[in-house]
Amino acid sequence: MTEIVPIAPAFIDSFHRTLDLVARERRYLAFLEAPPLESTQAFVMEIIRQGYPQFVALASGEVVGWCDVLPKSRPVHAHVGVLGMGLLPPFRGKGLGRQLIDRALEAARAFGLTRVELTVRQDNDNAIRLYRKVGFITEGVQRNAIRVDGLYVNVLLMGLLF
Repeated sequence: MTEIVPIAPAFIDSFHRTLDLVARERRYLAFLEAPPLESTQAFVMEIIRQGYPQFVALASGEVVGWCDVLPKSRPVHAHVGVLGMGLLPPFRGKGLGRQLIDRALEAARAFGLTRVELTVRQDNDNAIRLYRKVGFITEGVQRNAIRVDGLYVNVLLMGLLF
């Protein structure tokens, strides 16, 4: 049984572990390991302080996934949020990602954002399918944008307008 809740200080350690596990898969995130715990704590506390949309999926009280939409910092982009998400392997393909993204997008709209964007590896078919289901469209391709273990991968730029 899983539940989706807003991020809270009590979930930071568990979120950090999940973030690190997904990063170490070397396939989904823009980093290959989680930042230090102290950096993650500061990041999450700032999200909470600002009221930015970030939700976590819990199973037996442990974070097994997350989705956030973080507003861009420059004034000309104040209406734009960047979506990030991840799920531990045993929880993929069961609709949990859809529940997370739905909650985060709903909160992003309530926060006042009118555009949400993301980047995704072109070979991440499951994520691309999910993003399209909730209304994202491909706006561009960054060729050879990522290089991991000597292999280049293209990145899709996707956007959603409310």
